[in-house]
Amino acid sequence: MIEASIVAEVMGGVAVLGHRLNSLPALSKAVAAGLPKQALKKTALRVYPVSRDATRLIYRIVPEATYKRRTRLTTAESERTERLARVVAAAESVWEDRDDARRWLTTPLRELSGRTPIECAMTELGARQVEELLDRIFYGLPA
Repeated sequence: MIEASIVAEVMGGVAVLGHRLNSLPALSKAVAAGLPKQALKKTALRVYPVSRDATRLIYRIVPEATYKRRTRLTTAESERTERLARVVAAAESVWEDRDDARRWLTTPLRELSGRTPIECAMTELGARQVEELLDRIFYGLPA
């Protein structure tokens, strides 16, 4: 499992979250309280460095008008943001390179029925499937 501090760093770290989140309970508390909307933006930009593509991902989590109006995410939106950040952090850990992780996250994979890992990560079960695939890659197990 990826450390909470690494997931927090994907979401922008102290600069965005306001303080260090070095434990799972601290991360859970921040998510329950509602993350700053910038955490979602930072996470989306880790996957899609082109702002237009990142914006599309953001609006899949939070409707456009709502995103523009608010400064904080709801608990449900924060959970989705944390889930995406966790998958991004896991991919970066396995590939040991942001660009390689980004390519993998945005490439349709046969193991995911032709969907991209980031698409699958939009649901909790899909994220688990992606994390399991990353574990298999990391440990050299057949997919």
